[in-house]
Amino acid sequence: MTFSFSAAVGLLSAAIWIYLFFFRGAFWRIHLFDDEQTQSPAPANFPAVVVIVPARNEAATIAITIAALLKQDYPGPFHVVVVDDHSDDGTADLAQRAAAENGCAGRFAVCSAEPLPSGWTGKLWALNEGIRNASRDQQTRNETAEFYWFTDADVQHAPDTLRRLVSHAQTSKLDLTSLMVLLRARTFPEKLLIPAFVYFFLQLYPPRWIADPNSRTAGAAGGCLLIRGSALQRIGGLAAIRDALIDDCALARAVKTAGGRLSMGVTRSSVSLRDYQTFSEIRDMIARTAFTQLRYSAPLLLLTLLALFLTYLAPVALLFAGTAPRALGIISCLLMVASFLPTVRYYRLSPAWALPLPVTAVFYAQATVLSAVRFWLGHGGQWKGRAQAPSSS
Repeated sequence: MTFSFSAAVGLLSAAIWIYLFFFRGAFWRIHLFDDEQTQSPAPANFPAVVVIVPARNEAATIAITIAALLKQDYPGPFHVVVVDDHSDDGTADLAQRAAAENGCAGRFAVCSAEPLPSGWTGKLWALNEGIRNASRDQQTRNETAEFYWFTDADVQHAPDTLRRLVSHAQTSKLDLTSLMVLLRARTFPEKLLIPAFVYFFLQLYPPRWIADPNSRTAGAAGGCLLIRGSALQRIGGLAAIRDALIDDCALARAVKTAGGRLSMGVTRSSVSLRDYQTFSEIRDMIARTAFTQLRYSAPLLLLTLLALFLTYLAPVALLFAGTAPRALGIISCLLMVASFLPTVRYYRLSPAWALPLPVTAVFYAQATVLSAVRFWLGHGGQWKGRAQAPSSS
């Protein structure tokens, strides 16, 4: 590289990191929802809640998930509905057995989803089926749910999760609040890639901006999402976003656009039970929605790859350039590591795991390209045997 080109790249890279570190909502600061100082006071009353769990071939985790849900210390009425989305591994039977073993069959139900209609993605259809069945049961019980709690079938929640979510929503007058649960980081691929997944997600959707009613940023974490029934009704129900592949953020966007208030937090108390043993498993998880995030746009893909180079690779390359570019590279590298360290600490890993972030960025770039290729080949949005992305033709 010539000095002038190196200097230009260095200036761009440093400018990006100054913006990210100081002007992007302090996304890198991890404020745990679990901390005592973040607890909201209990509301005057705890309204009825329906917990909806979409489940498609979740035999490995469903019993643990259901047991944790039924052990919630929520003071108000709540009912758990598992939507069996055409599982062939005994998911529904295992869920029923878990409810019986916990003595909670009376506030638990399993319903089978109708065949997936055209224009719907699988998870949203399952959630919609859960709402439909719950509404029918509420009429029978002469009860109206003020909140719906959407949670994944592979998440184990702490006993106080629902109580704290509702307290937060009631105290802060929120229409939608969600928590990013603790994803596993035990295997080498997980330690290298999963903390970065959380870091990149928060970078895209800074929680401060999500909570700011004057900001257009809207995001949510679908593994643990509480929404008011009135807010859901106001946007026209889940049918309003029925074709969304990134369903949690689409729902948050619809609620905020309709004037709703949001929040998103990070927790250690709710834990994902899904593990990733290989790099390819994590690659496929990223590739499922990466190109969707770019609105299936080839120009945006190229811009993203360029941005990844300038943000994560150029600072390292500049360390081997001339004096001035090297200084800019050092500044960028320091800001990069400093911003990633809180996420590494959140996972209780050694600070050394913050150093390979540029390598991790290359992996994410490769997964994003793969996501685009799969979309162009007609296999986009792969999940549990379904290709859910729209046709590229």
